[in-house]
Amino acid sequence: MAHALTYKKFICWILVILIALCLVRYDLNLLPIFIALMEERSVTRAAERLGMTQPALSNALARLRILLQDPLFIRERYGIQPTPIALELAPAIADALARLDDAVLGQQDFDPATAKRLFTIAPNGYVEFALVPAIVAKLAEVAPGIKLRLTPYGNDLTETGVVSGTTAMVIGRISDPPDNLVVQPLMEESLACVVRAGHPEVGDALSRAQFERLRHVNVMPPGRIRAGVFQALAQQQLRRDVAISVTNFFAVAEMVAVTDYCATLPRLICRRLTHDSRLKVLAAPVDLGTFPVEIAWHLRYRNDPAHRWLRGLVAEVIRQLGT
Repeated sequence: MAHALTYKKFICWILVILIALCLVRYDLNLLPIFIALMEERSVTRAAERLGMTQPALSNALARLRILLQDPLFIRERYGIQPTPIALELAPAIADALARLDDAVLGQQDFDPATAKRLFTIAPNGYVEFALVPAIVAKLAEVAPGIKLRLTPYGNDLTETGVVSGTTAMVIGRISDPPDNLVVQPLMEESLACVVRAGHPEVGDALSRAQFERLRHVNVMPPGRIRAGVFQALAQQQLRRDVAISVTNFFAVAEMVAVTDYCATLPRLICRRLTHDSRLKVLAAPVDLGTFPVEIAWHLRYRNDPAHRWLRGLVAEVIRQLGT
């Protein structure tokens, strides 16, 4: 089985090399167009992302179809879907394109004050709410030409694009990363509780009995933080009566402000909620421990000057927020 997989991978790489040589002979710009169509699954969105008109992108797709002798993308009611051949080629083409970018960009100086570049990053829900605004503010200050594009962070790192290299980095809690990712810890985050300011049962402290008696708002974003909160409660044998589960942190403040419910949230999110006069933040009734916030990126970006600079900026911002 292993020999068969190795042989199949070898044949795929030979095919990709031949395709790349063919594309170089005609138009290297067809490679990023293919990747944009794969990721957006929409001609309209891919054209907007690349700064092209839809007719120009459709013309490029027609040339791709001729060169690769395959329809590549089939139009459906809500966009386009890749063919089996497109799905098989996409990871290798993305890898080849990223390697080319890495080789070229690695030889260039990077000046953040004058650079114009778009980075795709995948923050989990906690990072998007608590940390990304500060990262964007710092970018606006020191590198106004750098733009960010956020892509969803799910349970599968492959879906974020970081494994193929189309996404610059993922930020969150990272479990079981593949060998081609570099993982770096950024900080350890703790948990606290939030209730409404005029709560009839809770004063300036929250006891274990009160916590277990209250009803709770539970946040269930994709990713591993969900497991971390549940595990922390289980380890302390702390019961929680969940009244409602929401899919993101943005809904929690409004939910708690109009009920007598309680929410258990990461410390940096609680810090932001202290500015809301309708709410009060309290220490958890028991020590719920910490969970890691990490950053991961593809090995090929290890020495890329722009990527290294962006990773350094993210680490600096998070370090300042964590103090």
